[in-house]
Amino acid sequence: MRRNEYDVSNKIRTTDLHLVAGEVSRLYHGLYNGTSSAAIERAFEDLGRLYVGDHPEYLPCDTEYHDIQHVLDVTLAMARLMDGYERSRKVTRSRVGDSPALPAACFSLGVVTALFHDFGYLRKRGDRRHRYGAEYTMTHVTRGSKHLRHYLPRIGLKRYANAGAILVHYTGYERRAEAIPLNGTLLRRVGHMLGTADIIAQMADRCYLEKCRDRLYPEFVLGGLARRKLAGGKTQILFSSGEDLVRKTPAFYLNAFKRLDLQLARAYEYAGSHFKGQNLYLEEMQKNVRYARAVADAPSMQALRRAPPSTLNEGVEPYPKGLMIR
Repeated sequence: MRRNEYDVSNKIRTTDLHLVAGEVSRLYHGLYNGTSSAAIERAFEDLGRLYVGDHPEYLPCDTEYHDIQHVLDVTLAMARLMDGYERSRKVTRSRVGDSPALPAACFSLGVVTALFHDFGYLRKRGDRRHRYGAEYTMTHVTRGSKHLRHYLPRIGLKRYANAGAILVHYTGYERRAEAIPLNGTLLRRVGHMLGTADIIAQMADRCYLEKCRDRLYPEFVLGGLARRKLAGGKTQILFSSGEDLVRKTPAFYLNAFKRLDLQLARAYEYAGSHFKGQNLYLEEMQKNVRYARAVADAPSMQALRRAPPSTLNEGVEPYPKGLMIR
């Protein structure tokens, strides 16, 4: 049986930065044997320090849904998609119109942007306007983009600083993927994989539904996504509670799959190439949505009993209990 803190293969504990870093490095060296992975190693180290609060400028992560497990899970999925891309490309390289090769530096860029795609949820130590990182929900992608623009040159990826700052927008919904101003077929494909990894990793999490109810909903309330303003000053409630969010998960799944298919050009298929034919991410996503449909028809959410692992530092203030729209 798959364990709550493990990836879709039930082999990698996604709460352990060193295990995930080791698997990502293994995939990298499997494709680029003899090429330095210094940028990837440095990025994992820096991310680890940031999320536990061992950084002079930033407080530790306090977003329970968008925590380090989510980031590591997305990064692992991204590395697998890139591995699948490159392996499938080599299998079909005799055909006309082959996909361009993925250089080692682009693989490193994909990993680093995945690691820092939710950096924008971290609060600065002098932040007096925001009590919780989730209050940055609407701007976290832009904050992460600015960080990547300055960070990538420091780890030897200066050539991709501008591209990396743009790539991270594939994980947001404020821009349509086809409208993101990124030159080059290959970099756009890396963007498709990044946006895909963000969706499939979280929706394939074994505790996805429990996390939606107990962790994502409070972030939506704090970040202003649980309701929206309408013309005339009226307010529309989008999600009235964590249970309501779970009940609407099947509809979200359908919309997410449209994005995966159309805007992100079915990049999830590379996971099948990585796993040699079986797409574990899609299988786990489908399990979750089937269970969400069953739960939605039940009178209560008592069937959601899985306990997601806790990754926040001891002493980090959690969301207020019972946080709901007022």
